[in-house]
Amino acid sequence: MDMSLPPDAFRHGSVSNKVYDLLRDAIIQLRLRPGNPLSETELARQLKVSRQPVREAFIKLAEAGLVEVRPQRGTYVLLISRRDVDNARFIREAIEVAFVRKAAAEASDALVEELKQLILRQAAARDHGDHVAFLELDEEFHQAIARGAGCETAWKLLETLKAQMDRVRFLSFSEATPIDTLIEQHEAIASAMAARDPERAETAMRVHLGEMLKSLPKLAEAHPDLFTA
Repeated sequence: MDMSLPPDAFRHGSVSNKVYDLLRDAIIQLRLRPGNPLSETELARQLKVSRQPVREAFIKLAEAGLVEVRPQRGTYVLLISRRDVDNARFIREAIEVAFVRKAAAEASDALVEELKQLILRQAAARDHGDHVAFLELDEEFHQAIARGAGCETAWKLLETLKAQMDRVRFLSFSEATPIDTLIEQHEAIASAMAARDPERAETAMRVHLGEMLKSLPKLAEAHPDLFTA
């Protein structure tokens, strides 16, 4: 696939981080499919950068469990590991439940309003059929809760751990999980936050994060070329 960045993409931040973000998004959104080879030379040419930042991005992607670097053979997008997805969901649930309980107990009016506005924007993205925007707003919703709990650093750690989940989330969104269900689950979380009710917020978050597990077997059966045990 053709990869490109706007001319000012590297104005702020490191080149390797920008390349990493671009490739990570392409892998998670399945524009770079599991099993696809990645050419360091070709990507450097397309992105108009040297090979070094591409090489550094490959290393970070390997640490996130998204690619495999095979010496003398090349770099490949990894298949989606069902075991890794399950492990990531377990870790994410433990961390995000802690986030949402803490944030609900001390939720500011500003946080409650932010969550409400994000849900409205998700509904608009749904109405326009914009799957990418919908999932970006989903990410913002969860990140806002982490920020409301004062746990921005823990969220950054979670971003790396949940990369495998994000691929399934994208696939599930387009094929298995009704969009209205996801919005309703966010509304339940936001309602509990508005009520400053940590117990109800925890229950709503567990239901939401468990949604993906319900669709995982169906997705793996429908796409055996994308998954491994």
